[in-house]
Amino acid sequence: MQLPPPPGRMPATASEPPTVARRSDGDPSGDVLDGRYTVGSVLGSGGMAEVRRGHDQVLDRDVAIKLFRGQAEARLSERERAEAQLLAGLDHPGLVKVHDVGQSPTAGWVVMDLVDGPDLHRLLRNGPLGPEQTWAIGHDVARTLAYVHAKGITHRDVKPSNILTRDAEPSSGRFGYVLTDFGIARRMDSDRLTATGETIGTAAYFSPEQARGEAVGSATDIYALGLVLLECLTGEPAFEGRGLETALARLHRAPEIPASINPAWRELISNMTAGTAAERPGAAEVAGV
Repeated sequence: MQLPPPPGRMPATASEPPTVARRSDGDPSGDVLDGRYTVGSVLGSGGMAEVRRGHDQVLDRDVAIKLFRGQAEARLSERERAEAQLLAGLDHPGLVKVHDVGQSPTAGWVVMDLVDGPDLHRLLRNGPLGPEQTWAIGHDVARTLAYVHAKGITHRDVKPSNILTRDAEPSSGRFGYVLTDFGIARRMDSDRLTATGETIGTAAYFSPEQARGEAVGSATDIYALGLVLLECLTGEPAFEGRGLETALARLHRAPEIPASINPAWRELISNMTAGTAAERPGAAEVAGV
């Protein structure tokens, strides 16, 4: 079972290092990390970190800088350092590449490729995207997950806000949709960063096994991608909300796939969101590679 063929041409789619004096309001804009990376405006933020536009003064290029908050003496936590090391060891056109990591007196930081486009969550604010663009998203993200899963890594938080967009000609080999934020990813054979029974991720995109607090693997990412593709076609999340009730909803019902959606898409998404992990196709099968 793989992505239905696109109905038309796929569209293009995204010692302590020194810092300068900090503004009195605490805004890090203008700080220079490691005497090299100038911190600019906010691109996005989460509970523990924010991503800012930056500039590499040595190579004269724009970058993205992820600043981690709340760490004692601004040191990277084990989880944050593991994320940087994990991404630095991966090389794929559908992933955000890590270039540098360090800490300043005010923040731990990671320097990454700048993907200068809105994330998918922002695009979906304008409603459904249609089958052509949904196909492009599924094709890019599924191929990226196939690479990641072959490396023995589960993302565990595939959702629209973790899919970035950029301009990409179909013949260039450049991916228009890029997977980011491996902050809770783990190797499939390791629990070293996750306490027993801990459930982490985003409730609206949990797989049933995540909702039950069970061990997860690559099939969890496939379930989440199925929900993302359904949301692209409908413009609405299949499971609304953020709390425990939202997480548990998928234990009682499958996501509702409107009859108006093309039968090939309905079959694919139904298989991707099967209640049992073993029933779901692999990422390479979804992508058709």
